[in-house]
Amino acid sequence: MAITDAIINYRRFLKRRNCSRYTLRNYMSTLKHFVIWISEPIEKVTARTILSFIDHLLDQRLGAKTINCYLDGIRGFYDYLIHEENIQLVNPVKRGYVLKLSRPLPRYLRDEEIPRLFAAIDHPRDRAIFMLMLRCGLRVEEVAQLTLNALDLPRSQLFVYHGKGGKDRVVYLSHDAQQALLEYLKSRCFSRMKRVFLVDQGRCKGNPISVRGIQKRMEQYARKAGMKVSCHQLRHNAEFRIMPSSVAKCSSELCCYKRVSPIST
Repeated sequence: MAITDAIINYRRFLKRRNCSRYTLRNYMSTLKHFVIWISEPIEKVTARTILSFIDHLLDQRLGAKTINCYLDGIRGFYDYLIHEENIQLVNPVKRGYVLKLSRPLPRYLRDEEIPRLFAAIDHPRDRAIFMLMLRCGLRVEEVAQLTLNALDLPRSQLFVYHGKGGKDRVVYLSHDAQQALLEYLKSRCFSRMKRVFLVDQGRCKGNPISVRGIQKRMEQYARKAGMKVSCHQLRHNAEFRIMPSSVAKCSSELCCYKRVSPIST
């Protein structure tokens, strides 16, 4: 079996299934690591080899969740070879090999910590970015990819296109999130770019801000406030208990609709 051809065909198979570029990147990275590590042909891999690979990953101090992602990627590749390439194999990645995961409660900011963090955020763009995460539950990738056409401010809502899992949804804006967004749009530098949030200084001025750029800004503000905060923690604060009661009532009535999400959790 030509392993290179098999991996290329598997990548095409994943693209036909409309997997995101992040899924493609992670699966290809997983397979590359696995193929380099094994000493036998891919079709000769046994369950014992997989157990040895798990031990190797544990020796590399990888977490259980990361190792399970490796196993999912490798299992999917063998399923592809068996069902799509019609190769007579037994999938060596057994279901029982998945590592048990702890289920800690989501980390979020306490009510008294929120003003402390936002007191350190003095940039209108950054305030709008982090308010959308805090009040509306947007992921950092969704904020970075938000476009002007996706805003429906008269109705206090925005549209998230191609979110996690390739799903679209409607997100309702709280009053303070909408005000922060309006304040930023008033000072937004002129650009032909359709993305909402742009770099406003330096060589990349006028270009869309990147995911890593947003994360670095959060790290800077967290240090300034003397706190340890991540962008994803803000998402966990988008719960009914901190939303206005009218929005909470609306969300309870609409939660049965998959594409309508006043808070994205």
